Amino acid sequence: MEQVQKSIKLRSFRQNDASTLVTLCNNKKIWDNVRDYFPHPYTKQDAMDFIKSATAKRPQEIFAIEYENQLVGCIGVHPQTDVYRLSAEIGYWIGEPFWGMGIATRAIRLVVTYAFNTLGVLKIYAGCFDFNLASQKVLLKAGFQEEATLKKAVFKNEVLCNEIRYAIFKPE
Repeated sequence: MEQVQKSIKLRSFRQNDASTLVTLCNNKKIWDNVRDYFPHPYTKQDAMDFIKSATAKRPQEIFAIEYENQLVGCIGVHPQTDVYRLSAEIGYWIGEPFWGMGIATRAIRLVVTYAFNTLGVLKIYAGCFDFNLASQKVLLKAGFQEEATLKKAVFKNEVLCNEIRYAIFKPE
């Protein structure tokens, strides 16, 4: 597993990532575990629009996850505003061919370090659908702790379910 972790890096998305994004994202198993604004089916135009949006923000908030020099997923860290301005939310997905390899855990650790050091946040949180056990395990492995269960907070695939919130805090 350690060898896998060493070959993972976060980078900016590039225009030539569009075809790979379509291949990885046009998968209902991915869509079932992300918010509905993630398109399904996922088209080349969706990929182009996403790349344009992901590369526009400074400081950078959305990263391509690369494993062995190939795009395998995406992770974003989104600073909050107003009274939540010292917090950020993360979201991520890994393409199905790369599930179970420890890639998401390592990518989360990388983006947490980035967010604490570059974005100046003190808390990072993630929400998981209660049925997404794999993501819950990944967050725990990355050092997050379960913080709360929001009852009947999510309506996905015509089913009302709970959202489980996880958080990690900047070390003092």
